[in-house]
Amino acid sequence: WSFFQLYEKVALLLTNLEQPRTESEWENSFTLKMFLFQFVNLNSSTFYIAFFLGSRRSLSLSLQCHPSGCLIDLCMQMGIIMVLKQTWNNFMELGYPLIQNWWTRRKLRREHGRNAKAGFPQWERDYNLQPMNAYGLFDEYLEMILQFGFTTIFVAAFPLAPLLALLNNIIEIRLDAYKFVTQWRRPLPSQAKDIGIWYGILEGIGILSVITNAFVIAVTSDFIPRLVYAYKYGPCAGQGRAGQGCMMGYVNASLSVFRVADFERTSEPRTNGSELFGEAVQYCRYRDYREPPDSAEPYSYTLQFWHVLAARLAFIIVFEHMVFAIKTLIAYLIPDLPKDLRDRMRREKYLIQEMMYEAELERLQKEKNEKKKKTDRTHHKEWP
Repeated sequence: WSFFQLYEKVALLLTNLEQPRTESEWENSFTLKMFLFQFVNLNSSTFYIAFFLGSRRSLSLSLQCHPSGCLIDLCMQMGIIMVLKQTWNNFMELGYPLIQNWWTRRKLRREHGRNAKAGFPQWERDYNLQPMNAYGLFDEYLEMILQFGFTTIFVAAFPLAPLLALLNNIIEIRLDAYKFVTQWRRPLPSQAKDIGIWYGILEGIGILSVITNAFVIAVTSDFIPRLVYAYKYGPCAGQGRAGQGCMMGYVNASLSVFRVADFERTSEPRTNGSELFGEAVQYCRYRDYREPPDSAEPYSYTLQFWHVLAARLAFIIVFEHMVFAIKTLIAYLIPDLPKDLRDRMRREKYLIQEMMYEAELERLQKEKNEKKKKTDRTHHKEWP
């Protein structure tokens, strides 16, 4: 909560330094900055787990992914965010005004003494409720946009995110209704033709989600390495199919061999493993595609590594183009405005233009008649 207030002050400072020309430009600039601050703050951990944690070559177990891959860690992180964070947000949204209103009523009873036992008039009780945020529905918009980001950006790693978001929104609808009716003062209405810059932010999140999910499937998960092994290196290689038994030996093929004696002095382990295994450990295995230490080029990338890398890049390109093509097709088939509504709007616009044209013609005709009358009067005075 304190970080949110800090981000708000920084965003206000930066927006005021820009000196926007209009109020709408100020709101758009402030909204974009607040969204970027919150988005980076809330999504930095998930992006780190998805794309950076697995690439660390550290001996510290706290900096390594789950033995089954980073996808499990990412799934757990998304589950915690979608369940605990949303629950905490709902509790704070309703609990904070409840506590504030209770404290206000308690303070008023102390100030008014016994007269307060009879109660206050309805208008005074309404006035003593919590005022609405100075930015209107900004917090509600921001919460929904951030939830949309959590739901779509890493949906490949946590498919339950849309379901949890739906359940949360069903509950939050009732909580917000209770909060607006009983805990907040009645807000002042303001006219707006659309949602402003939020629409552009939603479009940006949609594009980012397609790219992120493509990288999650291709890089974070083992989907591509398993396909490459099944069709190229496994027992079924060259058969053009990947059926049962084609993944035999995949774990062994995905692990490389490292000789313990080749450790650098700065990273050499404190024990040789004899305390655990009864004898000194000479070799260890790690997830990578490297040549063995006894080869001509020890620890260099194998041909399987380049095959996997090429397959990953090809999958990312094909997946992105396919999803964007489907998105464009759906947007074309389902327009923003129905055809009958668009025709009515065009007809209304045509009728307005025709009325304006007729009014202009009538005005010109009237001016012409008045001018003609003045001319006739002038001629009548000149000729007695």
